[in-house]
Amino acid sequence: MEGGVFAIYSRKSKFTGKGESVENQAELCRQYIASVYGGEALEGALVYEDEGYSGGNLDRPQFREMMAGLKKNRVRAIVVYRLDRISRNIGDFANLINDLGDRGVEFISIREKFDTSSPMGRAMMYIASVFSQLERETIAERIRDNMRELAKTGRWLGGVAPLGYRSESFTRAGAGGREKRACKLARVPGETALVKEIFDTFLETNSLTLTAAHFYAKGVKTRQGKDFTRFAVRNILTNPVYMDADGAAYGYFSQKGAEIFAPREAFDGEHGVMAYNRTLQRPGKANVELPAEEWIVSVGGHRGLISGAQWVRVQNMLSENSRKSYRKPRSGTALLSGLLICGECGGCMRPKRTSRRDGRGEPVYTYMCVTREMSRGERCHMRGVNGNALDAAVLGAVRGVACGDGGLAALLAGAERSLRPASEAAAGRLSELQRQEKERRAELSRTVEALTRAEGTAAERYLLERIDALHRELEALNAGIEGLAAPGERELADGEAEAAAAMLSSFPATVDACGVEDRRALLKAAARCVVWDGERARIYLTGSADAPAVPPREDSK
Repeated sequence: MEGGVFAIYSRKSKFTGKGESVENQAELCRQYIASVYGGEALEGALVYEDEGYSGGNLDRPQFREMMAGLKKNRVRAIVVYRLDRISRNIGDFANLINDLGDRGVEFISIREKFDTSSPMGRAMMYIASVFSQLERETIAERIRDNMRELAKTGRWLGGVAPLGYRSESFTRAGAGGREKRACKLARVPGETALVKEIFDTFLETNSLTLTAAHFYAKGVKTRQGKDFTRFAVRNILTNPVYMDADGAAYGYFSQKGAEIFAPREAFDGEHGVMAYNRTLQRPGKANVELPAEEWIVSVGGHRGLISGAQWVRVQNMLSENSRKSYRKPRSGTALLSGLLICGECGGCMRPKRTSRRDGRGEPVYTYMCVTREMSRGERCHMRGVNGNALDAAVLGAVRGVACGDGGLAALLAGAERSLRPASEAAAGRLSELQRQEKERRAELSRTVEALTRAEGTAAERYLLERIDALHRELEALNAGIEGLAAPGERELADGEAEAAAAMLSSFPATVDACGVEDRRALLKAAARCVVWDGERARIYLTGSADAPAVPPREDSK
């Protein structure tokens, strides 16, 4: 194992302030390299640290960066403190060892004293990885057992209550006659009527878009003060908390293979349904909805809003619509998607494909104001515009100013110099908010886990209060992150304008030979937005100080 540098990798699922921190792991690896290979071997050693990431898979940012740079950095060996710091999944681990062997990179685990430079070392690591995966599966089953215990009570675990409900504390008798404090959902009268109207409207229209448009036209907002979108509507329609725990509900979840933690006679229609383990939560990624067979279902302490039969009918309609949606044609040739703004209401304009084709056989599409569409002309009166013609006109205009000493390239370079201080400050604020959000989310996960162990103790009440507080903090942090990261509000990132200027210097010579995706990328680098006033388009180039903010897309969270 000669030549090249060592790559040190450390990982920890959550920050605890003690034990094997990522820093301690890295330091122990440095000491091992120095003692076995000499102090000179530490020169140029690369350190990769993933804090707050599980060993269940290899989808971690620093790990991916390390693997991507193995050849470039001439890595001779990856060194870890312990085998399970790399992975607890035997399949991933085996594939990794084979991959490293093909690349000529060794693997060393100092705790188990394994390395892949010998056949015995490779065999022993495979055996150890089997026990690592067994430990992981045991932990997962223990967590599921805790969730089953919680499901027996049908309690609300705290946090932000769904629309139509609020969280309410109550006491109940526990083992030995002791009183236990827990939470349940209580109806919010004004919101329950809105939830019922959402279900009724969808059942009438059989369309998420038309349902959202119904409330958009009426000016009805979500609890967060935002317009209803089809995504917000779907989240409400698919939440089982709204359904009555009746015979139809029991039959539906039995058919889906969910684990039902209540007897059939408990589904008497007097209470609502509680479903646990509905989503897979992963650090730094959006939650993933799990299939119904992985849910743990029980009868809740709250009253439902929708009959089981009605809720099941809605799920069947959504499922059928989802299958049909794959056949809906979409226009992939529109260049101004995400750039075009309505000059009347300030909303987005999206391409809508027609059944016609132009002289070259290309599909004809029209840019339509989303606000007008959603409100059916009540909140905006902007007419649509021929998208093919507008795209060509904007492309031609940008082509005309993209070159020359006083053209767009010079403008971009100047914009970067003037905006860099503000950009760095905004990036710093965003990074700090993201760090805090990650810490709060990790603490929330630990607190929920602690709650399952503290049931019936004096600590239970304080844990529930802390869960509520953490949810409120996360909402505030996410709102701040969304504001700083919004495309229309951000300043130019460091080097962004310089890169755009370099690319655009060859714009006239290359744009005609580009495909649709490259043309769209060039336009987005050149312009912050394009405003259509009904007669003409105004192009705001990158770096324009007076450019209006681009509103978030309909599917933004």
